[in-house]
Amino acid sequence: MLEEEMEAMNTWLSFPSQRSLDQDLAIRQFCPARIEQEQEEWQEETYVINEAELWLPSDDVSSGIQAYEEELFVDSFFNNEYYNECLNGEQEVFEQFDDDHEGMTMAIDYEYLPVMVEDELVMTNFCEDGGLVAEDACNDGVDQGLHLVHLLLACAEAVGCRDTLHARAMLSQIWTCVSPWGDSLQRVAYCFAMGLDARLSLLNHVKANGILENGSGDQSLITKEERLEAFYLLHQTTPYISFGFMAANDAICEAAEGKDFLHIVDLGMEHTLQWPHLVRKLAARLGGPPKLIRITGINDLCVKEYQMQDTIVEAESLGISVKFCRIDEAVTESLLTKENLDIREGEALFVNSLMQLHKYVKESRGSLKIILQAIKKLEPTLLTVVEQDANLNGPFFLGRFLESLHYYSAVFDSLESSLPRNSIERMKIEKLYFAEEIRNIVAYEGADRIQRYDRADQWRRQLSRAGFQSVGFRNPNLTNLSVSLCQSDGYTLATDKNCLLLGWRGRPIMLASAWRIHSVSSS
Repeated sequence: MLEEEMEAMNTWLSFPSQRSLDQDLAIRQFCPARIEQEQEEWQEETYVINEAELWLPSDDVSSGIQAYEEELFVDSFFNNEYYNECLNGEQEVFEQFDDDHEGMTMAIDYEYLPVMVEDELVMTNFCEDGGLVAEDACNDGVDQGLHLVHLLLACAEAVGCRDTLHARAMLSQIWTCVSPWGDSLQRVAYCFAMGLDARLSLLNHVKANGILENGSGDQSLITKEERLEAFYLLHQTTPYISFGFMAANDAICEAAEGKDFLHIVDLGMEHTLQWPHLVRKLAARLGGPPKLIRITGINDLCVKEYQMQDTIVEAESLGISVKFCRIDEAVTESLLTKENLDIREGEALFVNSLMQLHKYVKESRGSLKIILQAIKKLEPTLLTVVEQDANLNGPFFLGRFLESLHYYSAVFDSLESSLPRNSIERMKIEKLYFAEEIRNIVAYEGADRIQRYDRADQWRRQLSRAGFQSVGFRNPNLTNLSVSLCQSDGYTLATDKNCLLLGWRGRPIMLASAWRIHSVSSS
């Protein structure tokens, strides 16, 4: 019984992205009062989100969760015949719990817990009146992992319905089941619990009109230096980062054939990892290297010129002159002009975005559209886009929570395959990088929520509407190098309508694509 339930939970968490969770069903079963909201006309160009409605208490939303509704919701993933058919033959994402973790009772590191908890694990069930009943974790052979997922989803629903009392009670149970030092499910659940706790705290700062009080917005818990350290560690231990810049560099080199003067505008430039690889590829191209590469980095915290020195020196040794210019401003429509970027005649212009464009996907899709139209006016030879492949920008909190849990469960499992359970490096990556992303996705709304990832098909739609057309990769297998550098065999590489997709055991994690301005003759 225990093994069967564990397998069911694992299978759900490894559910292929092509058959993503039925979020509409989840929202309807958890919060029936939102059905009317869903029936309103949905405009793809504009996210219709009323922030005041999102935060204010609502009389038409149930203040409690009925037991049968919660069971029906969880059962919809484990007992649905259609999903079970789809799941046949899929690999499991999570390994079975170690023998020394037969129960969920574990040593809790109180440095990381916002509240004190008992050493004993208490399970939570619902009474008919919506109250809570505690029972032993081992009763009836209930699987620990399944129960943890159950608690997370129930807590998320209570948070989404602004039932703070119920949510706090659920959260206190979750803290006894999670740890930043546990297995991958316990660790990712810990990060989501932190996000739920932050969202609950924000509810205490909402004014009567639904607006957050001053100083209550998103304030990062880590420094830029800490996040950058975690980013470099992620690059060293997984193929996620190297996949992105290798794919972008391959596309740039293909489009730069026969061109001697290149200008690369890098949006949101925070590091220099991409450029040594590009310089070497261009130096080795048939017909000889280009004469000049100009790199313009845009970011209000852009890398300094001395950080590019090693790349400049290496390029000169290969016969290429590299000039670097930094613009210490945020990317805006007004900044993206030929005059401001010093774009010159005779140069092949490349606009490069490595996990940056998602920051401009606001409630209104017009924000991204404005940036893309400004890029189009620059008349680039190529636009390269690398993003995380996840649908984390839906209009409803519960739907985003479900997709986020699915996505980051796969990410954390891949980290476990590369780094041991007690790895300090893994801990830094998860705490200083991914935990911050999860907190932003779960806790914040409006302008404070900047982690707004979309799927490949949504990027295709937005870029096409902005006047771009996709360019296929001539030899996508070249990017396999980034995957082969990793010690794990769980990573997969696939193509989908000119996009490259890097995944973990069949679940896409990163996407890379290249775009040129649409021309009538090429259509």
